[in-house]
Amino acid sequence: MKYISFEGLRKNVSRLIMGSDFFEPENFEEVCRVLDSYVAIGGNTIDTAYHYGAGKSERSIGMWLEARKNRGEINLLLKGAHPNKDGPRVHKAAIREELLISLDRVQTERTELYALHRDDPNQPVGAILEALNEHLEEGRIGVIGASNWSAARLAEANQYAADHGLKGFSFSSPNLCLAKAMEPFWPGCVSVDEDMLAWHERSQLPILSWSALGRGFFSGRYTPEDRSNADLVRIFYNDANWERYRRAEELGVKKGVSTTQIALAYVLNQSFPTGAVIGPRNDVELKSCLTATELELTREEIRWLDLRTE
Repeated sequence: MKYISFEGLRKNVSRLIMGSDFFEPENFEEVCRVLDSYVAIGGNTIDTAYHYGAGKSERSIGMWLEARKNRGEINLLLKGAHPNKDGPRVHKAAIREELLISLDRVQTERTELYALHRDDPNQPVGAILEALNEHLEEGRIGVIGASNWSAARLAEANQYAADHGLKGFSFSSPNLCLAKAMEPFWPGCVSVDEDMLAWHERSQLPILSWSALGRGFFSGRYTPEDRSNADLVRIFYNDANWERYRRAEELGVKKGVSTTQIALAYVLNQSFPTGAVIGPRNDVELKSCLTATELELTREEIRWLDLRTE
């Protein structure tokens, strides 16, 4: 397993991060099996969110941590401030409310990483960072990040932090994937485009990508003619993405690995630090992801996969 270091964290973060949106106390045996297998390959970071399963994901993680007595070995990546039926919640009161509830569910007093799950462009970055820095100073959070924020807002926030003696965002968590999204997965979601990729290359701000494998686009289960998955059709079905798929398949044959492994290696071989949130349900899928972390792609291969001509 390979890792990313963050100033302010005692433990480095594994580049494969275990997703938990399917975790719940009702399938606790599966949760234990998945997490135990993940830790066995060197994984040490679990991604969850305040609204996953109406809190069931966080509670099941807390149950596993208590059962295994391994809290000191695990990094938690909690997310909050997701909009609800009443609208955006990226403000001081909501951040505090959701963070405290999340920590209670996971049965801990501190999360190593904390990310705002969405942005609210109507909220000034200064007020948001000041609210987050209070929790940093009080020891509830190790480092802060932003999920689904634009590069412009990230840059504005970190400039504000630098100008006002605050800690800025240490990571971003958008969708970074070889297949390029034509529209958001869900309202408020951000996928990396060429401009955002260039900004991360310049700033070197790490990306911890969600849906790094395009929700199964590279699995081989789909073809341009198979339009049975409406979401995949809506988000990924265009000629450019099918050409990226074809190239990943070709490179996989050359390297003796699967198309999916090439797609994951693309995310993990950028010119700035990256990690990927994964959701394997069995050991075969987990070991496939681990193999992808060991693949080294050249800059030329990355550009070729990405259809870059310059």
